[in-house]
Amino acid sequence: MLIVEDSEDDAILLLRALKKGGIEPFYQVVDTEDGLRKALENELWDIVITDHNMPGFTSFQVLELTRQYGTDLPVLIVSGLIGEDVAVSAMKAGAHDYIMKNNLSRLIPAIRREVSDSSVRKAKRVAESTLEHMAFHDSLTDLANRREFERRLTHALQDAQETGRHHVLLYLDLDQFKIVNDTSGHVAGDELLKQISKILSRHIRSDDTLARLGGDEFGVLLRGCDASHAKRVAETLCEEVREYRFVWHNKPFSVSLSVGMVVISNAYNSTSELLSHADLACYAAKDRGRNNVQLYQSDDSEMQQRQADMQWTSRIQDALQTDSFILYQQEMVPLQAHNADGFRTEFLVRLQQGKTIVPPGAFIPAAERFGLMPRIDRRVIDLAFSYLDRTALGRQSTGTFFINLSGSSLSDAELYGYIRNLVEKYSILPERVCFEITETSAIANLNQTISFIEQSRKDGFEFALDDFGSGMSSFSYLRALPVDYLKVDGGFVRNLLDDPIDLSIVDACNRIGHAAGLKTIAEFVENDAIRARVTELGLDYAQGFGIAKPKPLD
Repeated sequence: MLIVEDSEDDAILLLRALKKGGIEPFYQVVDTEDGLRKALENELWDIVITDHNMPGFTSFQVLELTRQYGTDLPVLIVSGLIGEDVAVSAMKAGAHDYIMKNNLSRLIPAIRREVSDSSVRKAKRVAESTLEHMAFHDSLTDLANRREFERRLTHALQDAQETGRHHVLLYLDLDQFKIVNDTSGHVAGDELLKQISKILSRHIRSDDTLARLGGDEFGVLLRGCDASHAKRVAETLCEEVREYRFVWHNKPFSVSLSVGMVVISNAYNSTSELLSHADLACYAAKDRGRNNVQLYQSDDSEMQQRQADMQWTSRIQDALQTDSFILYQQEMVPLQAHNADGFRTEFLVRLQQGKTIVPPGAFIPAAERFGLMPRIDRRVIDLAFSYLDRTALGRQSTGTFFINLSGSSLSDAELYGYIRNLVEKYSILPERVCFEITETSAIANLNQTISFIEQSRKDGFEFALDDFGSGMSSFSYLRALPVDYLKVDGGFVRNLLDDPIDLSIVDACNRIGHAAGLKTIAEFVENDAIRARVTELGLDYAQGFGIAKPKPLD
């Protein structure tokens, strides 16, 4: 406790009142602005108690200085004489309470309240800071994540187009990673990735970017760099990794890198094209014996063949033409009694090839890469509306059916008209449909997303923001997005019983959602214990394998 008081007698009386109330703090008494500044610099205080009028020094200066050293540090004014207008001004300036010296009965409750509230504010700030960091960084290696890497890659491409400068993209794949993972387990694989990240980081300049793109793949963006220098950097990375020996439980492993390289020039029009070519060059490096660097060249016959081998585009197009996409559904349940207001389920797309059901993780990345997601989204909407018509569920007075929309569909100017036509065709109520959009896609297409949501909500459609907490740099976007539901990212929900930070993040997301007037949904609720905890936190609905597994519609 930091006490700002020029009267020694008053300070003693204050400490006696604290002791009588059961508080015996570590404290320091200061009576000048300089003394206050030094005290704030030298210690982390839980609370500041200050007189109002001191020689050449008032509580307003105390408030100003305190804000500079601790945003969450509460300040109580305890004064013998303070007018009501001055007290109101002090509260507006940041004081948390004011108490008269001749009536200290409120002092102890005020201290306990403010210290408790300060702890809550600090915990919330830590949770928000964690969310912001996680929006741009890989949780395992703490390197930049794919979203942040693609953002920087976009800026590099724009620079190349505007100035003619060259930059270089390196696409790194860790050879033999699967052997380590399969023989020693995922813990060993994770440790290998972390150690490799440290090795690579030592050779990356401060203005360059090293990122984990997913799995055992890394990306390097070398700014203002020509092909010859970039190749030397890539070869150095290969050599460093090749000489490294990973040891797990006394068992050594040799690993290496295959590197694909692309010169970022004004010949390129998109980051997806850059990444695709870097990926092809990386595969070429693997085909040519691994532990080497290959520059993408459009006239390279092997790279042309590799590109031709990417069959997913034709498979997806065939599936669209032959109606091979089908829908599954996964039910949601209310967690609070007042939310038991109708059936809720999410439609999930699958690809049926013969007797094989292909999960979305197998074809969605390719569909996103080759711009086929808008067509898949339209097919899913058609299948969903048809089902709601066939079962008459789309014309009931209750029930909500969630349909996912990709980021690329949010930029489709004709999508709204297509949906309206289907509503008329199948005679369903828009109020029964809730479209899901992911947080990252909403932010990437913010203006188009807001326009689409506002237009659709006028007709009665609802919207859910999916994977909330996984990609946002702040909660400010939530104010701009007129959604109805907040689906808390399952990555946090899954671990909240064991990880206090994940628990705090889920709690913060739920509170912020409710403050914005939204219903909250916990994803990845995989057992009764998680269900009980998210119920206790006050989330409105739950979804996950512990609630119901996805099942075919028919």
